[in-house]
Amino acid sequence: MKIRQLFDYDTWTYTYIVWDEATLEAAIIDTVLEKVDRDVQHITELGLTVKYLLETHIHADHITGAGPIRKKLGGQIVVHKNSNSECADILAQEGDEFKLGEQTIRVLHTPGHTNNDITYLIDGAAFTGDTLLVRDCGRTDFQLGSNEQMYHSLTEKLFKLPEDTLVFPAHDYKGFSQSTIGEEKQFNVRVGQQKAYQDFATIMDGLNLPNPKRIDIAVPGNMKCGNL
Repeated sequence: MKIRQLFDYDTWTYTYIVWDEATLEAAIIDTVLEKVDRDVQHITELGLTVKYLLETHIHADHITGAGPIRKKLGGQIVVHKNSNSECADILAQEGDEFKLGEQTIRVLHTPGHTNNDITYLIDGAAFTGDTLLVRDCGRTDFQLGSNEQMYHSLTEKLFKLPEDTLVFPAHDYKGFSQSTIGEEKQFNVRVGQQKAYQDFATIMDGLNLPNPKRIDIAVPGNMKCGNL
């Protein structure tokens, strides 16, 4: 499997193109509407066939480019069933599997940031969305977020993966690009070194973050798969 990591500086969002080397079947994870032309050009240059457009959750900070890319290149849009999306092709749930050439994409439901977060597991890599960030995790204070669910997703799901599993997050704000499960178990500032739930909850409840600037347009835009 090949992985290409792309970045949007305006929203600090990582988009991933992953593809099977034998068949050139590709999946695109967490696209950004303003970067559709960039992504389409890149996919075309690489000679890839888009099979899936994978969303890790309904984003509040940017609008997805999944719908426009589907119109241009094809592929099926995948979101978690809790999103109640009417534009997605597949409403996924825990345990679902999708074939990408000779690779298998496995769905792990990892709620906490929202109630519809998915981690996609592919060939020793975990695309963790806003659930697990490098040395951090997503906020839990809107979109049916939950400290309890986030802690469970981190410690009882993601941290149960092999320690050499590569971690590719949906965002980064500190200059990191990737990590491993083993590193996060040790060094993550929110839950590392088996931090107790109450300590985790105290940290999360004390963040007092402002709402994302684009939340009022991003959430409804993403419910339409970026087809504005």
